[in-house]
Amino acid sequence: MQNLEKKVMETIKKYNLIENDDVIVLGVSGGPDSISMLNILSNILRKEFSKSDVDDLSICESHQKRMFPKIIVAHVNHMIRKEAGEDEKYVKEFCEKKEIEFYSKSIDVKQIANTNKIGLEEAGRFARYEFFYEVANKTNANKIAIAHNKNDKVETILMNIMRGSGVEGLKGIEPKRENIIRPLIECERIEIEEYCQENNLNPRIDKTNFENLYSRNKIRNIVVPYIQKEFNPNIIKTMDRLSSIVNAENEYIEIQAKRAYEKILLEEDEKKLVLDLKKFNMQELVIKSRIIRYTIKRLFGTTASIEKIHIDDIIKLCANNIGNKYLTPNKNVKILIKNHKIYIINQS
Repeated sequence: MQNLEKKVMETIKKYNLIENDDVIVLGVSGGPDSISMLNILSNILRKEFSKSDVDDLSICESHQKRMFPKIIVAHVNHMIRKEAGEDEKYVKEFCEKKEIEFYSKSIDVKQIANTNKIGLEEAGRFARYEFFYEVANKTNANKIAIAHNKNDKVETILMNIMRGSGVEGLKGIEPKRENIIRPLIECERIEIEEYCQENNLNPRIDKTNFENLYSRNKIRNIVVPYIQKEFNPNIIKTMDRLSSIVNAENEYIEIQAKRAYEKILLEEDEKKLVLDLKKFNMQELVIKSRIIRYTIKRLFGTTASIEKIHIDDIIKLCANNIGNKYLTPNKNVKILIKNHKIYIINQS
């Protein structure tokens, strides 16, 4: 097994990313990261996961169980670059050689961006994930693998810092989140490029990655190289260590916030959560912020539309302790103070 393949296998074991009988949809564009992920997983999964704890193979066969995970490839043609068709052909032929199930879809990302009045990057990400989940549903896959690497993680942290992010933003990209896994997250981009050369993978190169039109490209092509040259040549490793420290401390704060939440929770159903106002106001500021995020996530499944200014306003509303006052951070969320209680209401 090659060095990068060993590192990926160590990452898989460390974070328990893949288990026997998993069916995994791999998002593969054809670039160095995703084609390396595809090549690595196709090489190591059958071999490594066939080392089952079950001694009697007949037992597995009788239960019709595989002894190793299955991978499926999903490719999105964004219909932006003229080379997109060649990218799709490259990934398809790669999968045919490896005898891997392949799905592709052409999506007009520009139209999505214009219709929803969002940037091309956001529209592309939305289109990709929507298709990945579509393929996962069609194939009964339980996980989706994305080829983010350590450099992507550091770039995300730097972007979050510039946006004024809190502790959550310093975590960067996580190895696993719900059913999304990232087997290359502990691999540096230079290692991946070397792996492609060593294995003659000849990945497709998206030239727009070198155009400094978007914030991420500017951080990748200008900010990180400048820091490496002028301040710290090991900035990728340094920021990754920061992420690990923040992750550990964030997990501790989350545990404390959840414990506090359970003590002040009075009532919960599909449309509302009710908290004890007095007990809430007795919490530390950082715990109050986490409790608010936690309650909104429990009620809506996400905190995407709740920003720091909303959290601050809710905390002030609670501190004033005036009955029948409320806030609506957005059209779906209502925060009401009534009878010494906090009502978090789903208005959707």
